[in-house]
Amino acid sequence: MTDKKWAFEDLKEGITISLGEKAVSAEEIVAFASEFDAQPMHTDEEAGKASLLGGLAASGWHTCSLFMRMLYDAFIADSTAQGSPGITETRWRLPVLAGDTLSGGTTVIAARPLKSRPGIGIVTFRHQVTNQRGETVMEMENPVLFAMRETGAAA
Repeated sequence: MTDKKWAFEDLKEGITISLGEKAVSAEEIVAFASEFDAQPMHTDEEAGKASLLGGLAASGWHTCSLFMRMLYDAFIADSTAQGSPGITETRWRLPVLAGDTLSGGTTVIAARPLKSRPGIGIVTFRHQVTNQRGETVMEMENPVLFAMRETGAAA
């Protein structure tokens, strides 16, 4: 038995978990970009304004990292998550600009026990991240492995 709130058995198809909020500052956009994606629209406000993005914009990879932090804080930290075999789809719909506040949700779209690994199930999620105007900035879909509370328990 586990004392974690979220185990495989709790992640039923159709449930949505709120991701909370994350404010995005110009300083963190520049810091992330300076280390990992130093394109001018991510490191310089004037270059960002002159770009297609319309302002100092977080790298798509930074947006993914912000989302992962939100997901971790919302429920992964209190779950039996065992990692993910990958990401099925990621779409950056709109730029994340300095001053934006992100929120969103993650919805279970499928869940099944693994035949090859008793006590482990695979849960597929559809994630949506929005800005303070309710506009979708990123969508992602991916499977995650979760331990069961009891070996052999099924969804």
